[in-house]
Amino acid sequence: MISDYPDSAFLLKMKVDDKFKAITEKVIEKERITDDEALALFESGEISYLGALAHYIKMREHGLNVFFNRNFHIEPTNKCVFTCKFCSYSRLVQQEEEAWELTADQMVHIVEKYKGQPVTEVHIVGGVHPKMSLKFFADLVKRVHETNPALHIKGFTAVELEYMFRKAKVSFKEGLSILKEHGLNSLPGGGAEIFHNEVRDVICKDKASSEEWLEIHETAHTLGMPSNCTMLYGHIEKYWHRVDHMNRLRELQDRTKGFNTFIPLKFRNQDNEMSHIPEVSALEDLRCYAISRIYMDNISHLKAYWPMIGRNTAQLLLHFGVDDIDGTIDDSTKIYTMAGSEEQNPAMSTPELIHLISSAGFKPVERDTVYNVLHDYSVEEFKESTENPILN
Repeated sequence: MISDYPDSAFLLKMKVDDKFKAITEKVIEKERITDDEALALFESGEISYLGALAHYIKMREHGLNVFFNRNFHIEPTNKCVFTCKFCSYSRLVQQEEEAWELTADQMVHIVEKYKGQPVTEVHIVGGVHPKMSLKFFADLVKRVHETNPALHIKGFTAVELEYMFRKAKVSFKEGLSILKEHGLNSLPGGGAEIFHNEVRDVICKDKASSEEWLEIHETAHTLGMPSNCTMLYGHIEKYWHRVDHMNRLRELQDRTKGFNTFIPLKFRNQDNEMSHIPEVSALEDLRCYAISRIYMDNISHLKAYWPMIGRNTAQLLLHFGVDDIDGTIDDSTKIYTMAGSEEQNPAMSTPELIHLISSAGFKPVERDTVYNVLHDYSVEEFKESTENPILN
């Protein structure tokens, strides 16, 4: 079992350069580190130091708690008008091979299958299809809400939203208000990739701009709709691009406090236009997540999305600042399996999730989408889940 390790005394005794001693002192005093300090951590921070610092912050914020939820995904289509070079998931609208397009009835049927089950969230995200309009999705959201009013509907990346609002000739505020009135509760964080145009112009030039992504999320926050935020790392970006990206998110969070969680997403290179770029190592994953925890001081939660990063790495990241590993998902999630993620069958039962967390020495806490605690596992349940992964 992990205790309060590492404490501030342990951190101060670590042998590091003077520039890192100043960072350590800032973290202990809950002071914000600068962009230059974050860049120094990326460029020369020892992994043991980064892990200790990130774990200290995580333990201070959340103790042994590691959050998860019970959710499922609906992916309306993988047909898309955009051609992001890193994407292994989408197919051009005119393509038929490996392409799908669900009807509203089919998607509502998926929701109906989960009636009576203890799921709390449906996540709706997919390709950008020109025939799937704002009206189409507003009607879909309304039907999903009517089918299961207790279900939190998290849907549509800023990329999907920008396109549907542009086609409908409405402002971001008008479009988001329509979706909210029909039952949309929050936004996922997809489509952020890397904000700096030096990278964005290469990997995803034709879709929503960085400024549009940030404006859509800020608008959602002002309407009372929280969201997540992401960063796609490990491809052609440099360390300073990551810092620039996180800085823009941190500044927006200062203004709105609307982000629930930050999710670094690892680039996967299977079957896309960037397949020649090797994936970064697990050590680089640990570095990126740890610095995310240290730098993103105003976003309480750091999520390792286990279908993308893999179960083993997700478990290891719990010692590098991560306090959330998402949810049960289901086996229809194709966005990351098609990109070559380690999880080719991205579904875990609740007992399996509990065991993954508890066997790493942490306490499983079931949450809803906005981090209200639904089940704080007792000592007895915690111990039993550690010993027996096959719980009813």
